[in-house]
Amino acid sequence: MKILIVEDEAALASAVRERVREAGHVADWFATLEDARAAMAASVYDFVLLDLGLPDGDGRAFLREIRRTGSPVAVLITTARDQISERIAGLSEGADDYLVKPYDLNELVARIEAVARRYAALPDNSLAVGDVVIDLARRQLSRAGRVVDLSAREWAIVELLARRPGAVCSRDLIEDVLYGLSEDVESNAVEVFISRIRKKAGAGLVTTMRGRGYRLGGAEAS
Repeated sequence: MKILIVEDEAALASAVRERVREAGHVADWFATLEDARAAMAASVYDFVLLDLGLPDGDGRAFLREIRRTGSPVAVLITTARDQISERIAGLSEGADDYLVKPYDLNELVARIEAVARRYAALPDNSLAVGDVVIDLARRQLSRAGRVVDLSAREWAIVELLARRPGAVCSRDLIEDVLYGLSEDVESNAVEVFISRIRKKAGAGLVTTMRGRGYRLGGAEAS
């Protein structure tokens, strides 16, 4: 997943970004609502970790803005505000979870993954393409019953395609999922990762749609 961290405590934000990256996610960090708004306008995120007390406003206002747009992005509030009334307000306004500081980074990752499972489009969180099974809940791909070792970015592509079965994902969208806003992208990066996935999971797992992008499987995708 691609995660937007909105947090003005630099040390905490750095630790959170490092931990979610270790868990296999792409993460961008911004300290203000203004920068977070600009990031969401420029990039596609699956998840937002949102502090409430920010230098240029209240994170709940940003949450309300997100929900008014109808965006499907998941939002987990991370804040020092521990009053029950604050939790109720945050959840009522559209947050998917609420975590009070100080928190354990492993618990944060577990909460992110729990929320992501609720957002999964597939009823059982798995999808079969030929002899390949993609398990979104376990973040795991197996071929002919054997688990295939994928890098974090290889998995990110597989997950993106699996959550959009039958749909074509453009090269730009895949790049957006793979990289943070501050990272440089090689011109052939998507092709390189797709090639690696095909070598590991079979040539038929990802189909190139000329001039449009990529989709999961071919006629056999289900």
